[in-house]
Amino acid sequence: MKILAFGEILWDVYPDKQYIGGAPLNFAAHLSKHNEEVYILSAVGEDVLGEKALKQLNKWNIKADYVSVIKDKQTGKCLVTLNAEQVPSYNLLSDVAYDYINSETIKDGFDVLYFGTLALRSEYNLKSLKGLIEIEKFREVFVDVNIRPPFYTAETLKFAVEKATILKISLEELPIVADLLEINAYGDYRNFAKILKNKFTDLNCIIITLGADGAYAFECETEKESFCECAKVEVKSTVGAGDSFSAAFLHKYLSGVDLALCTEYASAVAGFVVSNFDAVPEYIPSELNKN
Repeated sequence: MKILAFGEILWDVYPDKQYIGGAPLNFAAHLSKHNEEVYILSAVGEDVLGEKALKQLNKWNIKADYVSVIKDKQTGKCLVTLNAEQVPSYNLLSDVAYDYINSETIKDGFDVLYFGTLALRSEYNLKSLKGLIEIEKFREVFVDVNIRPPFYTAETLKFAVEKATILKISLEELPIVADLLEINAYGDYRNFAKILKNKFTDLNCIIITLGADGAYAFECETEKESFCECAKVEVKSTVGAGDSFSAAFLHKYLSGVDLALCTEYASAVAGFVVSNFDAVPEYIPSELNKN
């Protein structure tokens, strides 16, 4: 499988340190750990952080053929703070390199496309992604909803859900998503999944992460459901946990593994990630794989 991740490369900037990040990049890094062939379609600035980002992509074995270097824009940054429960809040800088992702450079055929909603904050990227989807025929389109105020609209969210075959939403984001999509599920995430699959008929699978309570997955064609409790670990940071869940789930899903086993394995990987400070810590997937 050839997988293309579209979206932001940025640096999470803490008061005393910097970490490379961005949901598409974290996702790609975790997929690479699972020996998937993964490319990222993004942009960095012609600056120190951009140079460091390209070196990190090489270290993680993420193919950077479609990462543009933009001279007059800086590499993306996100100022991060963690609350007492280690849940992050984000201050994202605007008009940076990843707001200008050029999809016209794509020459290879891909089996799977991944994107989130944050990168669609720019009209340039929305147009670029629409063009890519019109030209390329993907077996699966994995959409990870990333509600980052004020960088979302009903238009971009609806576009993302319409194009998705696999959709991931957090329980925290669900009320906002339901409101923007005009879905009244009365706070019931299981009911929400069923309404959503009837409204957006290209969906094959819906994933709703439940934070400390685990994760829920819904197979649209069969209406099969899967719930997995969260691993009981000491939480050091939740940054990147959702991205690791997405990558691990997709890796198993593409291999035809049962929905429950996909959810169980993804939860195990995410549990390991939150027990570390790094969004992409060192680990061997086979050691986390109990399936």
